Amino acid sequence: MQDYPHYYRVASSAQVEGEVTVTSPGLQTLATAPPAEFGGPGDRWSPETLFTASVADCFILTFRAIARASKYAWSQLECEVEGVLDRVEKTSRFTEFTVHARLFVPEGMDPGRGRRLLEKAEKSCLITNSLTAETKLVCHVAHA
Repeated sequence: MQDYPHYYRVASSAQVEGEVTVTSPGLQTLATAPPAEFGGPGDRWSPETLFTASVADCFILTFRAIARASKYAWSQLECEVEGVLDRVEKTSRFTEFTVHARLFVPEGMDPGRGRRLLEKAEKSCLITNSLTAETKLVCHVAHA
């Protein structure tokens, strides 16, 4: 891992109408558009879906690192995140993210420990730690 601070560069461009392209050095270009809720086509990634996806992605990557450091064996983690965009004091903003996590572990692994590691991942996730929105974790751990 590199020393802090880390810097991330992204660029976007668009014409008067149509998609917005998002680029970052070394990464594939993404075509984005407004979501259906804002009059967009609803068939492309939008800033809102990308933002919500970053919560899910960071949660799984954080859990993976914590489980590895804790020597906790697991076979699969499924994560669905619901972000709530609302009007607060005449400003649109995300007010809540609910993280639904389903962890599958091999027989013999303690599900309670898995739940505690999921909770630690939720508290350690750098994306949710950077938000003002409330984050809720709903988790289920089962043997695979």
